Amino acid sequence: MEKLEILTASAKYDVACTSSGSDRKSQAGGMGNAVSMGICHSFAADGRCISLLKVLMTNSCVYDCAYCVNRKSNQTRRAAFTPEEIADLTMQFYRRNYIEGLFLSSGIMRNPDYTTEQLIAALHLLRNVHKFGGYIHVKAIPGTDEVLLSRLGLLADRMSVNIELPSKESLGRLAPDKSKQSILKPMGLIKEKITENSSDIVKYNHAPRFSPAGQSTQMIVGATPDTDYQILNLTEGLYRKYGLKRIFYSAYTPVVEHSLLPSLDTKPPLLREHRLYQADWLLRFYGFQAKELLDEASPNFNPLLDPKCSWAINHREQFPVEINRVPYETLLRVPGIGVRSAQRIVKARRVGTLDFYALKKLGVVLKRAQFFITCRGKMLEGLKVGEHTLLRSLMSGQELSPFLQPQYEQLSLFDDTYLAALPAAGAAGLRKGESS
Repeated sequence: MEKLEILTASAKYDVACTSSGSDRKSQAGGMGNAVSMGICHSFAADGRCISLLKVLMTNSCVYDCAYCVNRKSNQTRRAAFTPEEIADLTMQFYRRNYIEGLFLSSGIMRNPDYTTEQLIAALHLLRNVHKFGGYIHVKAIPGTDEVLLSRLGLLADRMSVNIELPSKESLGRLAPDKSKQSILKPMGLIKEKITENSSDIVKYNHAPRFSPAGQSTQMIVGATPDTDYQILNLTEGLYRKYGLKRIFYSAYTPVVEHSLLPSLDTKPPLLREHRLYQADWLLRFYGFQAKELLDEASPNFNPLLDPKCSWAINHREQFPVEINRVPYETLLRVPGIGVRSAQRIVKARRVGTLDFYALKKLGVVLKRAQFFITCRGKMLEGLKVGEHTLLRSLMSGQELSPFLQPQYEQLSLFDDTYLAALPAAGAAGLRKGESS
């Protein structure tokens, strides 16, 4: 349990909040299955909250990456699990319904090949000895031999190779033991194996499945001076070239003191992380390209507006659009219209002409969309499109609140710091009344 406390804490900076993307029925004599809607720290299709056991095989590491809490030069408590302990923990937690799958990563023990052999041993015990059919996400170690990566992929549902930093220069400064090539090479191998396996499954009914839920990666945001423009261009390239299922963005949390990193009192750039996730969604589902959202003149996202609204304001010449005539691809670019509402609009207008009331019923967020659309050739009656009105409507309540009213704090009955601001006589009276 002491090892578990250390190694789960060390694993918390790995992002794995993703749908499993893998379906597997429980075998006779086995335990557990995997469903494609099962996701870490979120909800399944039937409303159940499910989770993964996120743990490292070891937090000891021969690498000295400046941003990593587990780097070899950092003074921290070290621990390591054996493959048998990993398998036993997973099965015990699964039987108690604590978890529905395993997220397994590791620091580098000795070298990448030895570390991967330990991961393979743990997954082999789960799959072939304990007959565990649940979801397993495993981190592939850059620099590992191709044969070992192939064996690892046959035991896991999803594999990931963390690219960590968005530029070669940043990687060279903060992670001198890693290289861009050592990270991208296993990504390419995993893609090739998934493609080969897809054709094998068509030919042979009982062909083993290689990483059926695909692969993903993670990038740290805010540890280096790289811009959103650089990150988004890299994201687009990774999706196109390596067919990744997801790219995760992790706001850098200062955990170690280093001259090349933000100071320990720096707050994690959570809003920037959120904007990158929104832009990532636009690339994957809305038909946008990275060069449309950012450029070298404006390399970072507006913190007050989501990327889609920001793009629409900068391209006012393309609006308003007639909701009853424009194609589906154009509907997706209107703020306030999502993928589902765009599909509903296309389906509904086949049988009749839509008005603003109908759009609201279809799930369109009119507070945003009203400035960019017309219905039957007319804009919403009484709508005033001023620059300030437009910005206020497109900003969410959370983003707008600091500009509308001062921030108040609830008065505490037990905190004397509030009494210090009161006149001496009044404070003494309050203390007297409190003691009585």
